[in-house]
Amino acid sequence: MTFAQEQAVFYFDNNKFELNKVEAAKLQKWIAENKTSKILSITGSTDEVGSTGFNDTLSQKRVSHIFNQIKGKVNIRPDFKSISLGEKGATSANKAENRKAIIHYLLEKDLDKEDEVLGIKEAEPEVIIPDDAPLAEKVKLAKVGTKITLKNINFYQNTFATMPESQGTLYDLLFVMQNNPELIIEIQGHICCIDKDYRNLSTDRAKQIKRFLVYNGIQDYRVKTKGFGVSQPIYPIPEATPEQAAANRRVEIEILSKK
Repeated sequence: MTFAQEQAVFYFDNNKFELNKVEAAKLQKWIAENKTSKILSITGSTDEVGSTGFNDTLSQKRVSHIFNQIKGKVNIRPDFKSISLGEKGATSANKAENRKAIIHYLLEKDLDKEDEVLGIKEAEPEVIIPDDAPLAEKVKLAKVGTKITLKNINFYQNTFATMPESQGTLYDLLFVMQNNPELIIEIQGHICCIDKDYRNLSTDRAKQIKRFLVYNGIQDYRVKTKGFGVSQPIYPIPEATPEQAAANRRVEIEILSKK
């Protein structure tokens, strides 16, 4: 069984934005028959006679006229859309057929399928990634766009050379990349304690980690790099404690693509 939006079309006389008696009666009949329906949008259009600006205004007035007639009498979706097409809505060779307003709506029987009809997908539940989970588990749980801080990545002061205690995390990242051949990441560097990354140290540190991965066989295109300097601190700079400085001075990976 399929579901679709319904349409009701009402026509206007030349250069008029109020319905004539015949069309007004048709609208009142539609209102009486659709008190349990729900309006999604109203689209107005004109013929191609007159200036573009005049026609845009006229079509909007036609939409407003219809809206004012139905307001409070028929249910209207909270994100209701008023669409003024002007002469862009002139799709018929018959000018009279282009001077119209169209109500797009759902019948009561289809309201339980409202999101399906409109193509609205239910939001996916947020994935909580435990902070103490292994890196492989974090990457497995992560969605595209997720950022993961690489813990225990440390550099010698004012350089991009990694300290020996960084090796464990570097190899964890290498194994993750080896075991997930579709995975593409961006390594993002951040520094602390100063007002500007004058030497592009955050970029160089990100590139140093990429060098390690590429040297160990990871394809170059799978590893992007970016340095953010001090533009995205976790704690305000200057940091109040060494712990805050350490949190700001970090390396993250962002998941760009995964299978």
